[in-house]
Amino acid sequence: MHPTGSELIVHDAAIRENTATFAALTGGRVMAVLKADAFGHGAIARSVLEAGACSIGVAALPEALALREGGVDAPLLSWLNTPDADFEAAIHARIELAVPSAEHLHAIGAAAARLGTRASVHLHADVGMARDGCPPREWSALCTLAREYEAIGAIRVTGIMGHLSCADDPEHPQNIRERLVFENAARTAGRRGLSPRALHLAATAATLTGAVPRFDVSRIGAGLFGIDPSRSTTALRPALTLRSRVVSVREVGAGTGVGYGLDFVSERRTHLALLPVGYGDGLPREASGKAEVLVRGRRRPLVGRISMDMVVVDTGDDVLEPNEAVTLFGPGDTGEPTVAEWAEWSHTIEHEIVTRLGSRASRISRTLDTANAVSDARTRDTVNTPQL
Repeated sequence: MHPTGSELIVHDAAIRENTATFAALTGGRVMAVLKADAFGHGAIARSVLEAGACSIGVAALPEALALREGGVDAPLLSWLNTPDADFEAAIHARIELAVPSAEHLHAIGAAAARLGTRASVHLHADVGMARDGCPPREWSALCTLAREYEAIGAIRVTGIMGHLSCADDPEHPQNIRERLVFENAARTAGRRGLSPRALHLAATAATLTGAVPRFDVSRIGAGLFGIDPSRSTTALRPALTLRSRVVSVREVGAGTGVGYGLDFVSERRTHLALLPVGYGDGLPREASGKAEVLVRGRRRPLVGRISMDMVVVDTGDDVLEPNEAVTLFGPGDTGEPTVAEWAEWSHTIEHEIVTRLGSRASRISRTLDTANAVSDARTRDTVNTPQL
């Protein structure tokens, strides 16, 4: 437990089990997506690789470089970079790079030429989101340019990727349209003389529901951590528990207001417990007046607004003790609220809840639970150093 009273427990066994589930589902063709500090879960590269992932994907290049520096030697793809990113460092570190435009391809090719080597790239097709990826009208030209760079030995096109807009709804007609766009993009690449070994379109939702073919690789991010965007399965295990400890308690009478704005006013005599955790640690302020916590095996409401540094629990007739543990969320196995419930209370998605937690290093310590043994990582810097 961190001296400030809160800890975020990362259940390593759950991450390994979820990874193994996807490895079995895809025949071992899992790219573990560890962007945003592994969705807020920290240094878990070793776990997912040992559990069956064959490669790792991240968004930004600094995330990929940190993983390499931490000892990760598996195939590693970075897909969201500006054209002036440090591609020389990426190529030197054997990081594969997504290419959404001619500008990116020119920059990567030039970096490879300066190093006298060949860069491994995945051409990124926009199949319908109008977000990242090469627009369809520019795709043929990008493939032609990529083949020219292959011919001079600057790059090798090892993959083609896209991202679905509506995979969380397997019946959505857009899934079919975007699959066809992706397949046409792959055919165009072949006609331009490219022969990528890996096509990847499906992420967690599409992999679980079969909304599109899984092709050669499935990019699994949220699912590793027990989040199913499609809500199609209960087989995944949530991988985070957030606990805090009571700072102080008080008895108040009927008519007592709590917190900023006095949004909550007690209707009866009750007891209140103060916890040292708030929106500065990632708890959504939107959950004020709705969220619950687990106290002594029973759910109790958070009352008043969620503040930057603290929340207040109405414990009724229970008089808690200072330093007593309270669970804000967890897997739900013992009745505690889940990340899914916090997302519902906050009108958001589970991804946002887990990635925003632990934003203040002095507030949160992260713990890895492996084989029923808990080892405490006392500082965020220690936990956030990616390790194989």
